[in-house]
Amino acid sequence: MIYFLTVNYYSTNLITKLLDSLPSCCNDSYKIIIINNSPDDNSIYQLKNQSTIIIEAENNLGFGGGCNLGLQWIYNQDKQGIVWIINPDAYLPENTLEKAQLFFNRYPELSILGTIVYTPEQKTWFAGGRFIPENGAILEVDLLTNNDTDYINCDWVSGCSIIINLKNFSKCPLFDHAYFLYYEDFDFCRRYANQGHLIAITKQLSVIHEPSSITNRNILTKIRYSTYSYLFTINRYTNKSIFTMRFIMQIIKATMGLIIKPQAALGKIYGICDYMRNQQHH
Repeated sequence: MIYFLTVNYYSTNLITKLLDSLPSCCNDSYKIIIINNSPDDNSIYQLKNQSTIIIEAENNLGFGGGCNLGLQWIYNQDKQGIVWIINPDAYLPENTLEKAQLFFNRYPELSILGTIVYTPEQKTWFAGGRFIPENGAILEVDLLTNNDTDYINCDWVSGCSIIINLKNFSKCPLFDHAYFLYYEDFDFCRRYANQGHLIAITKQLSVIHEPSSITNRNILTKIRYSTYSYLFTINRYTNKSIFTMRFIMQIIKATMGLIIKPQAALGKIYGICDYMRNQQHH
């Protein structure tokens, strides 16, 4: 059974498009779990049916927190299931469902699988992630375009489209609740890779993503969360000297940005302050 898991934040129209991209014929082989992160948004309930389950988050838990609610629900139902976490602003090309089932029958050793992500214009939006601990670089690298293998191992994959093979986990895999938004996908992959799980990306499966149609609604908040999560991540996965260098770079970028992009720069400054406040509490 494949469980599509998506987090709603005022995005009923986008999720409708996602649901429309799933085959209506074989809905006994999949379920859709929608976590409602916007509790006053009742329009999402028009999507509820036999194969679509809506779980109320009570308040906005962020991306990772919302996913965790869904992951625990699915894990309690079916510890052998396959969970496909997909952004509300993404949808599937035709015949994807059968391909996914065949893929995991063939490669059951994979615990976390990213799919190639295209824009609606068929440009590659995400095709693999690398991490260089020696300098703290978190990179998006196209590992797939010039590669014909069924999958390729990588360091992290995008939370926009991430498939989790539950039967490889002895307990429910979860995102770290320290993250509200951004970099939780990176942390998720690195934590489970460090426990010996295989992380890979494939172009046999793909999704089409309309980039940041949700997060760009508020640029200051977006940059605030991503700056905080970035610093938190670099501190966790590199050493002190690399962290210090990256931290100073963030301050320089914020200062220089005040003239050119004041909203983004303010977001960065808030994110840096959030991070410093958080460190004092710990």
